[in-house]
Amino acid sequence: MSALVEIFRTWSEIEATVVQALLESHGLRAVRTAGPPPGVFPFTVSTLGETRVSVPDDEAEEAMRVIASHREQVGGGLVVPLPQQFAALEARLGYRFRDRGLLEHALTHRSKAHEDPSGGVVDNESLEFLGDAVLGMIVADALYRAWPTSSEGQKSKIKAGLVSTIGLAEMAESLGLGDHMILGRGEEKTGGREKPALLADTCEALIAAIYIDGGLEAARAFILREIGPRLDAARQPGFRGRDHKSRLQERLQSLGRGLPSYRVTSESGPEHRKTFTVQVLVEEALLAEARGRTKKDAEQDAARLALETLGPDRGSS
Repeated sequence: MSALVEIFRTWSEIEATVVQALLESHGLRAVRTAGPPPGVFPFTVSTLGETRVSVPDDEAEEAMRVIASHREQVGGGLVVPLPQQFAALEARLGYRFRDRGLLEHALTHRSKAHEDPSGGVVDNESLEFLGDAVLGMIVADALYRAWPTSSEGQKSKIKAGLVSTIGLAEMAESLGLGDHMILGRGEEKTGGREKPALLADTCEALIAAIYIDGGLEAARAFILREIGPRLDAARQPGFRGRDHKSRLQERLQSLGRGLPSYRVTSESGPEHRKTFTVQVLVEEALLAEARGRTKKDAEQDAARLALETLGPDRGSS
């Protein structure tokens, strides 16, 4: 066999996997090696090493041509973002990852994994599951400490707003997660970077990544920093939380109109990841429609949109 020639190196294991699969799909023999490059010193300066892709020397020219051609097809960029490109995001998060691969993993949507022929790209669904649990526990703990004598119902109402799809999507937008999500071409074309459900899922995955990388206190510090303004608002007299359904009902009554009704018009996705589409109607007239990961989330977002449709409440202070 011919000697191997290194033709590609990256700090991203995901990108190296994609490049290897790309070369193999063109009939080229590619070998991927990972870890710190060999040096003259008998110790490791950094635990984060590059991943290198090599091919036989008689295939090196063709391999370079394939990689260059693929970059042209995707707009001159890399196959996936390098971890170094996440520096701005880490600054916004106020947290620097020891394992940047975890951050990359948290940002990788299943649409990207489905388009990878090698099967080496792993999506963030498992991280979402963990992040949901970590978020719920930390928010419940914060609410208990802030309002130890308040009723369970009062705390549950505030918590529901903070951890809802809408609340998480707003957090994701404030962090700029949409700009950093690693999406497949199909999801990119359909506006995936602005979809509330995708933003909320990515936010949960990010929380899990911080928890795994830095522990519970790092996750707690991040979450409380991001939801702090809303917790402060909840302490103010007359706070009504994010219960848009109650606000819509009150608004319609003040206008002398009937009570709103909610209708599920469709369900999509697998059983453990359903998306619900809900319409809100008043006297059989459609006011708004929204989607959510649960019926409650979809109803709340539909009510919020309905309130926007009705316009500002002139009678409120």
